[in-house]
Amino acid sequence: MTSMPIVFDSRCETYKSPFGAVTAGTNVNLSLRLPRSLAVSETVLCVCFEFDHETVEYPMGWVGLEEDCDVYTAVLPTAGRLGPLWYSFAVRRFDRPSLYVGRAENSTDSLGVLSETVPRAFQQTVYDSCYDVPDWYGRGVTYHIFPDRFARTSVPNPSGLVGDRTVHSDWSDTPVYLPNAEGEIRNNDFFGGSLAGVMQKLPYLQSLGVTTIYFSPIFEAASNHRYDTSDYLNIDPMFGTTEEFSSLCRQAKTMGIRVILDGVFNHTGYDSRYFNGRGTYDTLGAYQSQASPYYGWYDFQEWPSRYSSWWGVYTLPQVNECNEDYVRFMTDGSDSVIRYWLRAGASGWRLDVADELPDEFIARLRAAARAEVPDAVIIGEVWEDASNKISYEVRRRYLLGRELDGVMNYPLRNALLDFLLGHDAVHFKNDMETLRENYPKPAFYSLMNIIGTHDTPRVLTILGAEGHEYQWPVAQRAVFRLPAKARTLAVRRLKMCSLIQFTFPGSPCVYYGDEAGLEGFGDPLNRCGYPWGQADQGLVDWYTALGRLRQRYQSLQTGDIRYLHAAGTLLAFARTHATERTVTVVNVGSQEVTLRIPWTDEVACDALSDSCFPSHMGMLALTVPPMTGMLLV
Repeated sequence: MTSMPIVFDSRCETYKSPFGAVTAGTNVNLSLRLPRSLAVSETVLCVCFEFDHETVEYPMGWVGLEEDCDVYTAVLPTAGRLGPLWYSFAVRRFDRPSLYVGRAENSTDSLGVLSETVPRAFQQTVYDSCYDVPDWYGRGVTYHIFPDRFARTSVPNPSGLVGDRTVHSDWSDTPVYLPNAEGEIRNNDFFGGSLAGVMQKLPYLQSLGVTTIYFSPIFEAASNHRYDTSDYLNIDPMFGTTEEFSSLCRQAKTMGIRVILDGVFNHTGYDSRYFNGRGTYDTLGAYQSQASPYYGWYDFQEWPSRYSSWWGVYTLPQVNECNEDYVRFMTDGSDSVIRYWLRAGASGWRLDVADELPDEFIARLRAAARAEVPDAVIIGEVWEDASNKISYEVRRRYLLGRELDGVMNYPLRNALLDFLLGHDAVHFKNDMETLRENYPKPAFYSLMNIIGTHDTPRVLTILGAEGHEYQWPVAQRAVFRLPAKARTLAVRRLKMCSLIQFTFPGSPCVYYGDEAGLEGFGDPLNRCGYPWGQADQGLVDWYTALGRLRQRYQSLQTGDIRYLHAAGTLLAFARTHATERTVTVVNVGSQEVTLRIPWTDEVACDALSDSCFPSHMGMLALTVPPMTGMLLV
């Protein structure tokens, strides 16, 4: 394939207006600039309306000359359309082969070039004009708590509870990481984190600027991670009671903190009152009888021993989210699971493995949540670009206005870590501008901006390990801690990483203990107890400062974003709200870098260090030391 000069830029208003995703009914104006030497006879806009199973060609009109280029324009109509639409251009020429305009395969670039073969189409997201998201979520800071490992008030007694539990008396123990005699990792060792422990630590969370607590599952379950729900309407007794949960929510709300829960609706536990594989409960479970009221929830190939389960894990029998009895139990009526816990004090839900929940189920769940609490937030676990995600051969409708308010921002996490570990800043910018272009603005500002989660190695370990350690035997990884020099480097990288995270659109989400310097490889080594009394106080102070800055500056909560520099080791972007402007500058390299940016005020102050820099003739000249970040105000 040969290519020719750039003739289209989907992120530049000269070529496309308005920018990014639009509401249904908005006309999108498109423009091509084609060299006159091409001898063009006709130019056509080709649009695939995927959800309508329709492809339409729209002739483009010639509107004049700009230097040596012919300018052609067309309007992409979106009335009555929803979804990601796909468009490209066909350029037909007098007595010569046709050319095509699209984007390069596997590219996040917005530029279109002339090509002899049909390249990848550009995406245009069209969403419902009624798309409304709670305005409280994306403005603030989220804190992700793995309930068993955050804080406890005493060592609990596990007797009489579901599952074969053991409890660590020493909070600083390493979680059990080796399989048992049967070759299973049962995740049945508990540390005893509790609601009472969280309540004691609310002042600490408030000092960090936290406005949302996101709990991993808190419901009764046999495992310490509790993603194998045993009872959706009962909090795990080791964690607390419904009354304690409501009390926590009330107390937190007086401190400006809301609570969202983890909804695990794709599967239940083997040891649950619904499946009841071990006969623990007094209910008639699906495993025990085909006459069970829960039998239709599950997909048995050969009852009772062969059934669908999440990723083949037998302890996680998969449910059929299209079963009407199951859907009603979760969503319909005042006593449905969704509404019950919102009424108990929660302010929203994070949906585990949203890719495995049907669109119809998510839509009904969101409707039920909003019926109970009008500003309830619904966040989905999606690891890719959620605007064009395909799962089980179905293009998903997550962000079109009737399902999710936002998603966990794994693309941001990936781009951030890549940048900190040596990738060019332009890749970070392109990846993030792709999201901003593809996502509806309400969703983009409601993203859960993660760096670490219970599913990923600790960020400090990622930023300090050399790489080969991931291949070590698990027993060696379990005791590994970064050498002093590597840890110092990792801490400096984490500070720059979190600076970008806290100043980016969407809600920065801190995985408990990352701010305290916890290390660890993957599950369960990333789930150690919070190091109370042994935290890295310098890191805690850093996160505290970031949280205060996020609260102080409206531009960091709702401001637009514009990149001032993105090349090599240097990244700079501005957030603007009304007359307030904040600029994040990060140099991840080992050499100092100079930067000139527009600055109309006489002085710029670095909110992180109280340093001031004079501007001259509307420009600010900065010398950015190596491995340094600034927040200019």
